[in-house]
This record gives sequence, structure tokens and C-alpha cells, in this order.
Amino acid sequence: MMLTMTLEEVRNAAKAQSPSSVEVVYKCPMCGTLQSGNDLIAAGAGEDYEAVSKYAGFSCVGRFTGKGGPSKEKGKNHGCNWTLGGLFQMHEFEVVTPDGNRHPLFELASKDEAEAHRLAHKGAKP
Repeated sequence: MMLTMTLEEVRNAAKAQSPSSVEVVYKCPMCGTLQSGNDLIAAGAGEDYEAVSKYAGFSCVGRFTGKGGPSKEKGKNHGCNWTLGGLFQMHEFEVVTPDGNRHPLFELASKDEAEAHRLAHKGAKP
């Protein structure tokens, strides 16, 4: 079953999770890894949030750390090589923009999951 939210709903949910975009936590639909913009920066996807924002909620952090396919990495919580821009569309969440178009996105982590993730990664150098 496909979950959907409007763009405004996603923005509000992200702000409720964290006021800082770089700290919003997403969940990879294939391996379940929780990840934020800070994790993408630490993985070498870019130097700052402006550089990694195009990957946040769209490409798993493992893509930038050399991890393998989702079936090999599921449950290890270090990412996989999945991206929503590939041939296979196996996502479970879409954002509906005001023009009615649907865009795949990793689901936002719950507030509790996000807080635990940020706490576990506090002090990690991006």
C-alpha cells in the first residue's frame, strides 16, 4: 500500500521532527537504515547540506560508502546502494505536489526514531 502526503504535510512533519533540515531523519525503504543529511555528509556525499540535499530521502547513505544491494545489507543499519532514481520503483511513500504529481521519497522516521538516531550519532564528525 502506497503512503502519500502532500508537500505541505511533508514539510510540516519534517519541521516537527527537527527544525534543521540537515538533521531530518529518513528511513531507507529497502534496508531500513535511518539516515540524515549529516549522515550523507559524513559518508562523503557532499561537503554541506546544500550539496547533499538532493540525496536526502532519495538515495541511501550506503551508496556513498560502498555498501551492497539491499538484500545483503538489510538489518545491518549501515545503508545499501538503493536509490529511488533507479529502474525499479519499490518505494512505499510518495509526496504529492500542488500540481498533482507524485514523487517518491524515503519515509520520514518517527520523532522517537529520529531523536534516538541523532543521539546515537551525536559527536560524529560530518
